[in-house]
Amino acid sequence: MTSASISRDALVAEARSWIGTRYRHQASCKGVGCDCLGLVRGVWRGCLGDEPEQPPAYAPDWAEAGGEDTLAAAALRHLTPIARETFAAGDVLLFRWRDDCVAKHLAIASSPHSMIHAHDGSAVCEVAIAPWWRRRLAFAFSFPGVT
Repeated sequence: MTSASISRDALVAEARSWIGTRYRHQASCKGVGCDCLGLVRGVWRGCLGDEPEQPPAYAPDWAEAGGEDTLAAAALRHLTPIARETFAAGDVLLFRWRDDCVAKHLAIASSPHSMIHAHDGSAVCEVAIAPWWRRRLAFAFSFPGVT
């Protein structure tokens, strides 16, 4: 993990610089393609430097096939867990599609009411965190060194 400090504004600015990047499974290349994990990885690289670990190859249905909260476990290794209700701009949000599913979708909060994410069939975009999203929020994390 890094000991550098980073501002929430810098994290949001980096995430916003990915807006318009096409969705591409397993990718993490600004302006070319990324998935939701690739966006978070790219923001890490842009603000904190080298990634702490490389994810293994994963299929689009990895969560359904494995049944384990793999993303949450990885986030706990490298990010600081925070209460879901208290996330702020620059924090990482992890969602479950349904109560009985593992958490498999990531976003970066741009405010307490909006987030930036990559979603299959769309480019990276900033959207409101509507009640639908709030009901599915399973975990929230801060990047290390956030000030």
